[in-house]
Amino acid sequence: MTATDIVSQALSGLSSSLKQPVHVVALLLLAVLAFELGRIAIESWRRVRPGAPPLEQVAALAMADQARAPELARAAPGPLAERAVLGLAIAANSGGRDAIENALANYELQIQRRLDRTRVLVRAGPAVGLMGTLIPLAPGLAALGGGNYTQLAGDLQVAFAATVIGILVGTAAFTLTLVRTRVYTEDLAALERAVAAREPEAPPHHRVAAAVGEHTA
Repeated sequence: MTATDIVSQALSGLSSSLKQPVHVVALLLLAVLAFELGRIAIESWRRVRPGAPPLEQVAALAMADQARAPELARAAPGPLAERAVLGLAIAANSGGRDAIENALANYELQIQRRLDRTRVLVRAGPAVGLMGTLIPLAPGLAALGGGNYTQLAGDLQVAFAATVIGILVGTAAFTLTLVRTRVYTEDLAALERAVAAREPEAPPHHRVAAAVGEHTA
């Protein structure tokens, strides 16, 4: 056996051993996508439900009355915004302008972490789908050479299913990332307006909203 044959067999064995793990990962990515879609659906309902106050109003009231801040923050459109309102209320009544900027910056970091989850899905979904497509093709082609069309049909079915899942995950995650970027940028702008209304002499905190736009790619 030549060195080339040894390397080829090693690569083939490694590829075959990854077949089940790759398909499991594809299903896990699909489950994560379903979880994130459910989360954005809940947040969307909190935004459009009847009687839902604007986030700017919620933040302004919470900063004006820290004692009622936990109650007021529950009207925010999502968990991230709720924690941001609480942080602004504490900062406005104890730390001044610097503390408020830190609270906004912390909210920005939380947004980036939330967006990074779906950004990973945008890249990982198609990549895992492609791996799940190519790996079964090798034994499928070998079965074709031996005239085993039944095995070939089964391998192709698995390969095409992996392709569909990968494209679905990537496309849905990309759309979800765009939607989240838009609504979170609007939330940041609302929080900045609430802070500006409380402290009109202070310069606006535009760098926070701009930073979100820089990370949409």
